[in-house]
Amino acid sequence: MTPLELRNERLAQKMIKNLERRHFEAYYCKTSAEAVEQAISLIPEGSSISWGGSMSIRDIGLTRRLKEGNYQVFDRDDVTTEEDKITTYRKAFECDFYLASANAISEDGIIVSIDGNGNRVAAITWGPKRVIFIVGLNKVAQNVEAALARARSTASPINAARFDIQTPCQIDGVCHNCNSPQSICNYVHFLRNSHPAKRHIVILVGEDLGY
Repeated sequence: MTPLELRNERLAQKMIKNLERRHFEAYYCKTSAEAVEQAISLIPEGSSISWGGSMSIRDIGLTRRLKEGNYQVFDRDDVTTEEDKITTYRKAFECDFYLASANAISEDGIIVSIDGNGNRVAAITWGPKRVIFIVGLNKVAQNVEAALARARSTASPINAARFDIQTPCQIDGVCHNCNSPQSICNYVHFLRNSHPAKRHIVILVGEDLGY
């Protein structure tokens, strides 16, 4: 085991204890391939599934696997009109499973997410029966303040560039705490505890995933 792998293993095990103390169900996978298999094992065939705008779940191939399997999938990328996209957002609240990542997570298990439209944080908060997070250890921050700083200063400017949104952070890569009409930082969400207990599942991954 390399020094990095050793550190990741120790950090993940510490975080799993902290997450379980906060009533989450939590796992650690060394690789994204293992994370896909772990997630698939938690989702019974025939389940209804939707997800937010996470690059992590797409990049590791989880969404593709689910679309190829025996599941009822609602994917906003499969629709063409804004009206159908909103309908898909709303269907997520009735799903058995909702998949997401996080913009950051503190070492003691608080998950920080920032949204422009609010559909992702709304589903994380209430609606779907279970929520599965796929979170690379690159998103771990020392405390909740550092997690929020990571979400705003690292994830948000990159996502603004990904969507080609005209915000100040898109121009220079720095958070301006702006009130831009196109801001993607309209909803800031802190998930302190899973409620009801075990509704939220966190799969930590020993790789850099997403932004």
